[in-house]
Amino acid sequence: MRAGEGEHIVRMKGITKTFPGIVANYRVDFDLLEGEIHALLGENGAGKTTLMNILYGFYSPDEGEIYVRGRRVSFRSPADAIKSGIGMVHQHFSLIPKHTVKENISLALKRRGTILRLKEIEEEIRKAKEAYGIEVDPNAYIWQLSVGEKQRVELLKMLLLDVDILILDEPTSVLSPLEVSSLFKVLREMKERGKSVIFITHKLKEALEISDRITVLRKGRKVATIPREEADQRKLAVMMVGEETFELTTRREVAKSEKPLLVVEDLWVRGDLGLPSVRGVSFDVYGGEILGIAGVAGNGQRELAEALGGLRRPERGKVIVNGREPRKHTPRDMLELGLSYIPEDRIEVGSCPNLSVEENLILRDYY
Repeated sequence: MRAGEGEHIVRMKGITKTFPGIVANYRVDFDLLEGEIHALLGENGAGKTTLMNILYGFYSPDEGEIYVRGRRVSFRSPADAIKSGIGMVHQHFSLIPKHTVKENISLALKRRGTILRLKEIEEEIRKAKEAYGIEVDPNAYIWQLSVGEKQRVELLKMLLLDVDILILDEPTSVLSPLEVSSLFKVLREMKERGKSVIFITHKLKEALEISDRITVLRKGRKVATIPREEADQRKLAVMMVGEETFELTTRREVAKSEKPLLVVEDLWVRGDLGLPSVRGVSFDVYGGEILGIAGVAGNGQRELAEALGGLRRPERGKVIVNGREPRKHTPRDMLELGLSYIPEDRIEVGSCPNLSVEENLILRDYY
């Protein structure tokens, strides 16, 4: 579909939303066409998520009007939005870790008044896999899944709720390039089947790759909506920041250290099910280099990273940091040797949301 084709399925007019001391959105207009992927682009804090939380019924606007399929609506909650065919996948997933994939989907369907047996849900998941190419094990527990796999569960929830307007909030922020490619394939298939997608992002390349039209927000105000064909990275960047304050830089060559800073020898690590996830892996990492580890989700990357960070004890093999081996292979040991670990799941593993930024910053320095 080319930009400008199709009927308007959503119109937001003059949306204003304020919080104490903050104007999140100011008289923002936004529209979505049937069967399009519309990127909502802007820096962090530009008001993108707030605007879509209003469309999803999570917030009520202070001013403005919302029309869905030509009818003015006023959603009191996300349940109202879902009944109108609008679904949203947030950055932080709303899944129950101790339940299986199909049990989580069952709970989501009950919110809409649909009761399906677990075997029926398995069949629905199989149909979604055939239609959209979404790979997920219905019997897996959420706590066993990677972040990318959890996102697929959230997409399945929305598809089985039969929404035809899907909002994705920064969906690629924690995905590998291969997972991003897989997600884009699903979104294009959804578009081909007549669904409309709002893609919230601050990544210029992704907005240009996946969208039909792009709306740019800056400091809570709409800058413009343009067809993808009329956009390029420099133009979008200027719209996002308000002025051309960036320069192209060339990559500097950095000399590698003579000796490796990290040595991994014949490392074996068991996964959550008690089976080997990492089998005899060996590699060296030198100072001044970036070592990439590639693979489809679920092939041992998370277990390897957790073993290096001290969160998972290796079954056998060695991890040597700056020429020394850890005594107990705990997170504290690895940190004291000079190895830091940033996990893929920033909320569940990487931080404590209920603590302040200051308290999070001192956690590793507190004994």
